[in-house]
Amino acid sequence: MIIKNELLDEKAIDRALTRIAHEIVERNKGVENLCLLGIKTRGLPLAKRLASKILSIEGEEIPFAEIDVTNYRDDVTSDKHAAKMAIFSLNLKDKKVVLVDDVLYTGRTVRAAMDAIMDYGRPALIQLAVLVDRGHRELPIRADFVGKNLPTSRNERVIVNLKEVDGRDIVLLTEKE
Repeated sequence: MIIKNELLDEKAIDRALTRIAHEIVERNKGVENLCLLGIKTRGLPLAKRLASKILSIEGEEIPFAEIDVTNYRDDVTSDKHAAKMAIFSLNLKDKKVVLVDDVLYTGRTVRAAMDAIMDYGRPALIQLAVLVDRGHRELPIRADFVGKNLPTSRNERVIVNLKEVDGRDIVLLTEKE
């Protein structure tokens, strides 16, 4: 892996998440019926951080959970109902669901997450928050809340490291070998 550029450091990630938290509260006119679903693996720590920031803004706790969409992906052949999700504790009916992920690329992971959500409840709406939008969509999906828009080439990768998973906060642009 050849590192081309450091895109976001710890402070820049924190500023982006603070901005996204404010935008979520503003767009949803508060936090009533709001919940966050972090797409496995790095979406959950981002959802936890957003929930914490929203708590400091609004003074209300926002429920959050992790969703593992592996079995809903169109490039995996398996039983869709075997999806591992921690959203059973959340009643999604009529909720405003904000999906949270680290990088938005083709849109296929987000589509899989929406399929999984619809199998477990019918939310009032689904919004998408991502730390980095790198372009190259293959499906008509766009993020509602974006930390950083970053046009990339297909032979580049965006690597997100988070303290909770990787031991440090940094977003890197790398060249595929």
